[in-house]
Amino acid sequence: MMFRATARHPALILDDVRGAQKMLSGVARLTALEGSRHLSELVGAPVHLKCENLQRTGSFKLRGAYVRISGLTPVERAAGVVAASAGNHAQGVALASTLLGVRSTVFMPVGAPLPKVAATQEYGAEVRLHGQVVDETLAAAQQYAEETGAVFIHPFDHPDIIAGQGTVGLEILEQCPEVRAIVVGIGGGGLAAGIAVAVKALRPDIRIVGVQAEGAAAYPPSLAAGRPVSLDNPVTMADGIKVGRPGDIPFAVIEELVDEVRTVTENELSSALLLCLERAKLVVEPAGASPVAALLSDPKAFRGPVVAVLSGGNVDPLLMQRVLRHGMSAAGRYLSLRLRLTDRPGALATLLAALTVADANVLDIGHVRTDPRLGLTEVEVDLHLETKGPRHCEEVEAALRRDGYRVIG
Repeated sequence: MMFRATARHPALILDDVRGAQKMLSGVARLTALEGSRHLSELVGAPVHLKCENLQRTGSFKLRGAYVRISGLTPVERAAGVVAASAGNHAQGVALASTLLGVRSTVFMPVGAPLPKVAATQEYGAEVRLHGQVVDETLAAAQQYAEETGAVFIHPFDHPDIIAGQGTVGLEILEQCPEVRAIVVGIGGGGLAAGIAVAVKALRPDIRIVGVQAEGAAAYPPSLAAGRPVSLDNPVTMADGIKVGRPGDIPFAVIEELVDEVRTVTENELSSALLLCLERAKLVVEPAGASPVAALLSDPKAFRGPVVAVLSGGNVDPLLMQRVLRHGMSAAGRYLSLRLRLTDRPGALATLLAALTVADANVLDIGHVRTDPRLGLTEVEVDLHLETKGPRHCEEVEAALRRDGYRVIG
């Protein structure tokens, strides 16, 4: 099976993905397929996690980058390659180029996380920081390609890239022949398109579900319009799928072969990331956790066995800290309160004693004594508490009110 080809959208077939798989032998890892008891219980059928977060460079992006650069002519290789990325594609291009002996230049936004910049450099690329957003970075990379003759390596809108990413689909069929649904995050669409080309050719009965972050969901309006539609201002913590416009080639594949595209909220992404860390012992970036978020948000919508593709694990430690706190809050395990109490000796100790009785663990506390909003005998206390769930949050707040504390936020 192949998707409907046009002059603008060259056809991709199963043989392209199989050829990519041979090319990647010894380069890309056969990543593990791990079962999840917790998700299986929610869905009511076996759920497996395809751990591309454990791939070389920390994401699936090496697959497509290596296949694309391998296909360059000797003249093109001599000119070098250039890419633009905030993280995963940058590292994939950098390592693929080094393995193939090709010079690489990668443009990254000025605010790109330092660990991702350092990793891209360590994989062998020359990194140039340009622009505040990826669109500006992309324009700079394309201008560099025009000026120097370097080959621009697009992150998702090229048949070789899609064929490389499609090898994930072949591995899933080999590792879980009984699979009935595959859930995968969608940004530009290269990974979902590649998986769809491979899987639908061999098992058209398998349901493929794409997942986008609610604040960066370009595919639903694009599918409704029948053409790629641009978003003005995509906003999400999941930078790996924060793409304002679908790629032309991935869109054509997804429109024809992907069964459904769902969206998930930031709270659902946070909860999914926390679940992967706590239950599966896997470090996953928000984009990589998006399929898990979809399963958590509507578990009964999926017929199993289900495979959720964890597309990447390159998460900045500072973002991880914020997301985990957000996830704990969304799960009712983190409570922030602001109280006002009388400024007298022992008042803070009495408050802490009340929290001990309520069985709330104090993570952080702020004590403000001088503020124009406060009376002469008042202090304000900001509390950050670890709790046992939504009901416990309610019980803690109710206990404080019963003890006479004024909860103002």
